Amino acid sequence: MTSTTLDYQDGAVRLKGVLNRGERQIGGRPAVVLFPDARGIGDHAIDCAGRLAALGYATLVADLYGDGTRARDMAEAMELMNGLRSDADRWRARARAALDALAGQDGVDRARLAAIGYCFGGSTALELARSGAPLAAVVSFHGGLASPRPDDARNIKAKVLVCHGAADPLVPPAQVADFEAQMSRTDVDWQVHAYGGAVHGFTNPEADAAGVPALAYNESADRRSWNAMLGLFDEVFGSRP
Repeated sequence: MTSTTLDYQDGAVRLKGVLNRGERQIGGRPAVVLFPDARGIGDHAIDCAGRLAALGYATLVADLYGDGTRARDMAEAMELMNGLRSDADRWRARARAALDALAGQDGVDRARLAAIGYCFGGSTALELARSGAPLAAVVSFHGGLASPRPDDARNIKAKVLVCHGAADPLVPPAQVADFEAQMSRTDVDWQVHAYGGAVHGFTNPEADAAGVPALAYNESADRRSWNAMLGLFDEVFGSRP
């Protein structure tokens, strides 16, 4: 597998993503844009991208804030996240810039693209889908489900998988119910998997280190949600690359 920095632009904002590819990738292959959590590109996102690349999916870990910015702490992460999502058009454009950068790479099949994300990245993947982006699949892992423009769910072209911690206090049952109601008013192929006992950040082994009760790793939810994503990819992309 190879991992390289990919420079790309969102208007005047210079972005630095991380592109991962399998060693023997040839021909048009499906590809995945991966949106990291609110802290920016970190070890968890890089690890997940590497696992996907090893399976044959070219995977770009997107830069959400510019110049590869990584928050120093949760306070800065919240500031960066809130600044981006305060403007829905800018938020969606930032996500679309990453998708376009990935789609423009040699060997990527532009008809077979997916977006996934973790926490704020999961919300970002869903916003990209709501913008009508040409995606075959979208997966949110413990992401927020509220949207500044919920009616835009009708624009979604992708099959949608939401992997949710049933005990997540940051994404309460009312928010999940609202999301399900919005999606039910569309023709989108969607599903929500709720993992009992799992809270926010359940896919990230580093979550426990934060010392925040709302965040914790859950091995079984991590494994099951990863397999659910791969099952969706098999469905929309065909056999593994």
